[in-house]
Amino acid sequence: MTKWLSNLFQPDARPKHREDRRRLLRSAAFAGALVGASLLGFIPIVKRWRVRLRPPGAIEENEFLSACIKCGQCVQVCPVKAIRLADIEDGFGLGVPHIDARVQACDFSCDAVQCILACPTGALSHDLSKKEEVRMGVARLSSPGNCLARRGEGFRGAARGAAFPGLHRYLAVDRWKPVLIAEHPYDVEICDLCVRECPIEGAISLAPVSDDPSDKRRTPVVHKSCVGCGMCEMICPAEPAAITVDSRATWSAGEGRA
Repeated sequence: MTKWLSNLFQPDARPKHREDRRRLLRSAAFAGALVGASLLGFIPIVKRWRVRLRPPGAIEENEFLSACIKCGQCVQVCPVKAIRLADIEDGFGLGVPHIDARVQACDFSCDAVQCILACPTGALSHDLSKKEEVRMGVARLSSPGNCLARRGEGFRGAARGAAFPGLHRYLAVDRWKPVLIAEHPYDVEICDLCVRECPIEGAISLAPVSDDPSDKRRTPVVHKSCVGCGMCEMICPAEPAAITVDSRATWSAGEGRA
């Protein structure tokens, strides 16, 4: 065997040996490319290129990736179609469910959180009595300069424009039927859409920026009850959104995320 391999790399090898050498080198290159391509699947996970917002109740990220069988049951039952499956750029996360809150938030108003009940593997926790297990992340005022309330400005019209396809179940309209946000215009003196449409009571509020009674400026303050559903991020009329959700973030005692 050693002699045969040695002959393959002799410069004066006979034609048959030259062909064997080319075949061997092609096989080695193909094997290397195959292994390299396989390892590329780990890169988006290891490098955390994208920290995805997972559906409610998702267990710890590495365990979630192991437990999720990519069946799509959570996608099928979501009443606002907030859950989608990841594409190839997620590497081995391909097909794993996530939520892009700016495109379509989880409105967290569905009874019993259907996605958790539909999950057959426990990748989404079934213990609804523990709110910390249902939390997706925590909202944060990530771009204060874009916030209309902090500038003391109101808002009139469709929150994200007439062409925006996002849905929300407005309790005052029909709590069972999602409505196009584009068909629900606003007319508010001071923008409070993030507070107004938050589905979790007491999760976000507006606080005065100063002690001056004539100062109309207000700032959003996120409270401990926030579950990171992303409704505030989706409904924010600023571009880019003034408030966003930090996926997998946990609450720190005494923290008011303004």
